[in-house]
Formats: sequence, structure tokens, C-alpha cells
Amino acid sequence: MTWDNTRRKLNSGAKEFVVPSREAGKFYSLPQSPQQFKQLLMVGGLDRYFQVARCYRDEGSKPDRQPEFTQIDIEMSFVDQDGILALIEGMLQYSWPKEKGLIKIPFPSITYDEALSTYGTDKPDTRFGMKIIDVSHILRNVDVGFLQNSLGEPHGTVKAICIPQGAKLQFKDLESLNELSKSQFKQFISCLVLKPDGTMQSPLGKFLNEEQKSELISTVEANMEDVVLLAAGQHKKVCSALGKLRLKSAELLETKGLLFRDPSAFHFLWVVEFPLFLPKEENPEELEAAHHPFTAPHPLDEHLLYSDPSQVRGQHYDLVLNGNEIGGGSIRIHNAKQQRFILDTVLKEDTELLFHLLEALESGAPPHGGIALGLDRLICLLVGGSSIRDVIAFPKSFKGRDLMSNAPDYVDSQELEPYHVQVTWPLTEAKARTN
Repeated sequence: MTWDNTRRKLNSGAKEFVVPSREAGKFYSLPQSPQQFKQLLMVGGLDRYFQVARCYRDEGSKPDRQPEFTQIDIEMSFVDQDGILALIEGMLQYSWPKEKGLIKIPFPSITYDEALSTYGTDKPDTRFGMKIIDVSHILRNVDVGFLQNSLGEPHGTVKAICIPQGAKLQFKDLESLNELSKSQFKQFISCLVLKPDGTMQSPLGKFLNEEQKSELISTVEANMEDVVLLAAGQHKKVCSALGKLRLKSAELLETKGLLFRDPSAFHFLWVVEFPLFLPKEENPEELEAAHHPFTAPHPLDEHLLYSDPSQVRGQHYDLVLNGNEIGGGSIRIHNAKQQRFILDTVLKEDTELLFHLLEALESGAPPHGGIALGLDRLICLLVGGSSIRDVIAFPKSFKGRDLMSNAPDYVDSQELEPYHVQVTWPLTEAKARTN
């Protein structure tokens, strides 16, 4: 087991468990992954590193996530992105159960921007179509307020998805799609139903002339009994909303007996060229690492690192299976000067926290990169489980509790003394414990 007291303090996304030590005021931090240690092994001269690593996140349980999970962790020196991808493809093909059918390699690949524009997510389920299509050029001159307002803004767009046989959806289903879009994305959608008699049922229909209707139907490749969902607004927001509606529509139609996602099919996909940095939610003027702060910039974008870092792509890659991220990794920064600049100038982090890594890189580090596969999530998809709790021994509850041992639980003050920890109870809880 490795312990990590620096990732906890960096903007690395997930929260980590803090564990008290017997040194007054000092704590361990359980790692999300042994990232820095893997890199130090490469600097130290190890050629390749493979580990089945136990990892932890101080988060509630979800169908695809647990507070305690297992990764197949890999790091290699003198390797590029193509080398990592080929290694994983070969490993999965070699270990894939014969009864599940052969998997073909190489896996298809798509950029982050393409994934968002086409599927509305960076982990698309490619077992079915229903792709997002830009229809801005068709509706640009339509005199409808929400269309004109959206197209008049920078990065404004109008996009659509076509739901095959969507007419099978009831009014309440279409309303649920609209409510989902409004609640999660504050995004209004417009529905167009193509009736068997060739007419278009939609409040928007009366504003479209016959040429616009025909071009819209042709562009989205709609047929009779299909439903077209339109959304207008900022590009990323519109794509994200339609991506969510794409999945929800498939789910609703599957409850009515239509098969969109073959449960026996396994569609692998590499998503590459992620942004290296993203704006912070709490302060969009500042940047944070999209993956982690050790990801190397794309070679073609290195010059932007010093002038416009928000436009830099990273050498970060995710492996997606049937709409689920099952692995992710990156080529690492092996230049100490570049790593220091990113931490200090771009991310505004305290570089003293990573002095050990920077010192190691300064001694001369080989180009290196790695990846981690979520073993629990992969096995869950392989066996057709509805939750990774189905394939984990002693899984945690939704709130992160171990129901068998009733952990976490209270600890007597005497047991806490060696750790120099004192618990302050909320008043109501203190009274309950006293009684």
C-alpha cells in the first residue's frame, strides 16, 4: 500500500480519505491511484510497472462507482500514446472470455471534440446511432425568438437528434425529456413528430416553410413515425443536453419493446485529445487540470501553453465500453521545467508539495506514460451486472457504509488518544450518546 499526502491538496477532482497517525497533527491520505509513485519508478530506471492496485475515494456509492475499488495500473518508459493503446488492446483481446465472442482490434478512436459534438458526452455508447446533427444553417432565418437569440450569440447553435419510431413515445415521455433537459441543463427543447400522413406536428412547424421542413427532415434522415428533438444555445450546453436525451430516449423506447442497445454487444472506443485544462466551476477565470497536473501537452499545442493554455490539448486518452469509461491514462510530463511552469504559473499550485517529483524529473527522466483500467467496472459490464456492487466482495452502501461490520462507527476517546485526535460532537448527537 502506498500513501500520498500531496494529491489530496491538489485540484485532482475526487476527495480522498484522511487517516490519522500517531504523530501529533499529522495524517496519511489514502491514494486515488499510485500516480506519482509510478512516475518515480520510471525515473528510477524501471522499464515497466504493472500492479493490481487498491484505490480509494471519499465519495458515496453509485452504480458504477464505489469508495473502495481496484485498478489494473500500468506505467512504461520510452512509450508513446499509440504504444499504450496497442498494449491495452492486445491485453483485452488475449484475456477476453471466448464465450463472449471475439473482439476486433484496433479499437476505433474519436477525439474529445468529435465525441461531444456527435454524442454529447466524452463516453459515448456507440451501439446505436441517433447522432447529434447541426441544423443551424436551416433554421437561421426562421423568425422564432429562442432560435434567433441563440444564433445571435457567440458559439450559438441549433442542433437536433432524430429518435427512430419516436412516435411510440407518449406525451408524458416527451414531457419527461423536456423536464430532464430543463432541470439538468436549463435547456429548452422543441419536439417535431412526423405523422404517417406526412405532416409535421410541432408548435415550431407553423414557422417553417415547405423547403425548410423538407431540408430539416432530409438532414436528420427522419422517417415517418420518427421524432426530432431540437435544442438551441451554446454549443457545449446544447450537445450535453442532447447527449443526455439521446440515452434517455433509447431507455424509454426499450421499455416499449424496441431494442436500441444490444446487451450482448461490446463496443470499445478510444477517446483522445482531451483539453489539458478546464475552467474552474467556482471561478471560470482560473484553470484546473482536466485529467491530472502531470499530463503532457499535445506536441502540436506546446507553444500555446505559454500564451493561451486554455486551448491546449493533452495527451490524455480514455477507453470507453458501451458508454462507460473503463480506463484512462496519459503520456506524462518528463521535463521538470515544463512541469514546474504548469503547477506554478497555470494551476497556481504550491510546488513545494511536489518537490520530490520535480527533483526526480530534474535528474533526467525518460519519456513515459501509463493507464489504469477499472477492474470492477470492466467485470461488471462483462457479466451484464447492473451495478459494480454485484461483482465486489463486501461492497459499500449508497452512503459508503460497510453494512456487515457497521463501519464507519464511533470510537471511544481513549482509543483516539494515541492519534492526538479529539471529536467534537453536534449537540443533538452528543445528547443521544450520553443517554
